[in-house]
Amino acid sequence: MRSLLLLPLLAACAATPPPCPPGSTAATRLEGYFGRNAQGAEVVDDAAWTRFMDEVVTPAFPDGLTVLDGAGQWRGTSGRLARERSKVLVVLAPGATPAEAAARLAPVIAAFRGRFAQESVMVTTAEACVRF
Repeated sequence: MRSLLLLPLLAACAATPPPCPPGSTAATRLEGYFGRNAQGAEVVDDAAWTRFMDEVVTPAFPDGLTVLDGAGQWRGTSGRLARERSKVLVVLAPGATPAEAAARLAPVIAAFRGRFAQESVMVTTAEACVRF
């Protein structure tokens, strides 16, 4: 019986992130994986990505971000394996919950999907500590 009472307490402890080290700030880290192909051909060339960054991404995250080049693969709704170049957008949102940070990224994803006829954009979130 006593062990059953401890289970909710242990679960609560596991869900609480550890505090950040001194000099650091808690943040949510978002990574968006933006594929550059549609219908088997690259539709987001370097110039199109630069325009998208200037018009959509930078205004949404004016305090900073990082973009990495990627080479990804995934299985779409067609069931076929697709390989494509991609861009990985990394954004840190100090003080934001994962839901708040994801809400800030959602319009960027919607704009990308609409502009480039993309099926999806994969997003990951993680808690992080940030120090400059």
